[in-house]
Amino acid sequence: MFLEAQRSGKLPFDQRVKWRGDSGLKDGALQGVDLVGGYYDAGDHVKFGLPMAFSVTMLAWGTIEYRKEITNLNQMGHTLWAIRWGTDYFIKAHTQPNVLWGQVGDGDSDHYCWERAEDMTTPRTAYKLDEAHPGSDLAGETAAALAAAAIAFKPYNSSYSELLLVHAKQLFSFADKFRGLYDDSIQCAKQFYTSSGYSDELLWAATWLFRATGDEHYLKYVVDNAVYMGGTGWAVKEFSWDNKYGGVQILLSKVLMEQKGGAYTSTLKQYQAKADYFACACLQKNDGYNVHLTPGGLMYVHEWNNLQYASAASFLLAVYSDYLSAANAKLTCPDGQIQPHEVLNFAKSQADYILGKNPKSMSYLVGYGPKYPTHVHHRGASIASISVLPSMVSCVQGFEAWYRRPEADPNVIYGALVGGPDQNDGFNDDRSSYEQTEPTLCGSAPLVGLFSKLESLSGNKGPYHKRPTTEQPSQNYHHQETSVPSTKSPGVPPVRFLHSITNTWNVGKTTYYRHKVVIKNTSEKPITDLKLVIEDLSGNLWGLSPTPVKNTYELPPWLKVLNPGSDCSFVYIQEGPQAKVSVLSYQ
Repeated sequence: MFLEAQRSGKLPFDQRVKWRGDSGLKDGALQGVDLVGGYYDAGDHVKFGLPMAFSVTMLAWGTIEYRKEITNLNQMGHTLWAIRWGTDYFIKAHTQPNVLWGQVGDGDSDHYCWERAEDMTTPRTAYKLDEAHPGSDLAGETAAALAAAAIAFKPYNSSYSELLLVHAKQLFSFADKFRGLYDDSIQCAKQFYTSSGYSDELLWAATWLFRATGDEHYLKYVVDNAVYMGGTGWAVKEFSWDNKYGGVQILLSKVLMEQKGGAYTSTLKQYQAKADYFACACLQKNDGYNVHLTPGGLMYVHEWNNLQYASAASFLLAVYSDYLSAANAKLTCPDGQIQPHEVLNFAKSQADYILGKNPKSMSYLVGYGPKYPTHVHHRGASIASISVLPSMVSCVQGFEAWYRRPEADPNVIYGALVGGPDQNDGFNDDRSSYEQTEPTLCGSAPLVGLFSKLESLSGNKGPYHKRPTTEQPSQNYHHQETSVPSTKSPGVPPVRFLHSITNTWNVGKTTYYRHKVVIKNTSEKPITDLKLVIEDLSGNLWGLSPTPVKNTYELPPWLKVLNPGSDCSFVYIQEGPQAKVSVLSYQ
């Protein structure tokens, strides 16, 4: 949902985040290239290539490792679309074998404005890499994203998968042949996403291309360059948009543990020694050379947007625990041997912290749990939607009327992982505290795989098993349950509706409410063809499909059956009282 809120370009008809509209429709036009699409980076409207590509790599990796889990949760369609929104953009941006458009907009002018993407008035200058202006880190990461996405798409769309690989191979060649730091070529990125080097991205891209193609040429590359590019030399305690060494080392450990190393086995063992260093450092078993933990147990890597580092590391540990389990191996640390499930338990502890098991009892994933940040440093979330407030909100007006407003955001940006607490577990839910309240693509992307894995272990059945805390209305909001008789089906329909108001805000003198309705099957039989009548609806509704009959809705096409005890939900926004929901018919 967060990734849908970050979409730039022309939004599709099935867009679930309804407070967003089309934006950035002329991106690239000044330079004569079509750069419409892709993702906004964080709470701003710059399309930064490096973190965007890393986020797509993480989404794709999660999809590869946890395909079964994501499919069981009925989320594979959404996940593939999230990847494709990025990869379609990268294909557009890769206009020639040795040309990659790496950024649209610049942080300086963008950050002077507080406005919705739909109202954007800031310059949309596009910046490119080419042979004279190289960027091995950015081109390498984009190659990795496309190669990983090619694997993710292969079972579902083989021709698209092949197209992604063509671009991935060309971009890797470009990155390798014309070497340089991308932020020397695109200097306005330096202040925001400074690259610490490109050797890790070259190894990362080659490793993903080996996994996608099985071509030994790529494995030879990571072995031949292991020492020179630091793959077997760098022991790291961070995995992020800037530092891929931990990911490379763990991916190559898999090759070794599957006994596919052949002549390269001795070098792959050196890669695995560094993979172990990373995992041991996270688990506090590394002879004192450990990742710092807050008193509440959260990995603390950087002051600015720390949770993106915790989410990426946790995903990596979950994957490594799976690789170790599959090989019947243990993690060997200076402070002793660790079972794979203990590695996973640490990743779970970080996920639990993010979702509210922390000293503040605060969920740092927006929209989850009874208490989460409501003053997110995000332009779109903090200003009323264009569907509610169609008049333009100017650059300065945005700051004066919305940024400094003490009330909660008018739009809940579901699935956004904010920057998170400080090193003492302190958190200030304030829009101006951007180190703590700004969400990023890099933060949320690894959570898709991590949460899918952890959900599969929790024994929950069905895609809509929600824990009771998932969305509780606060004390002053209305909350009621209704069971309704039906006019067309015999007897009382075995469905219960749970109505709640999950948000409220004012625009002028009008108060708007966000209503959520949970539909629960209270019977012992599956329900199909459920049709609902919704009366007194004056605003937007999503989560149900309209039928040709007025005021009549059905469950969305991907939810054919409502199994016994399971539930699903829909939401709508309107002023005034709640709509009246009743069952028309069901099978």
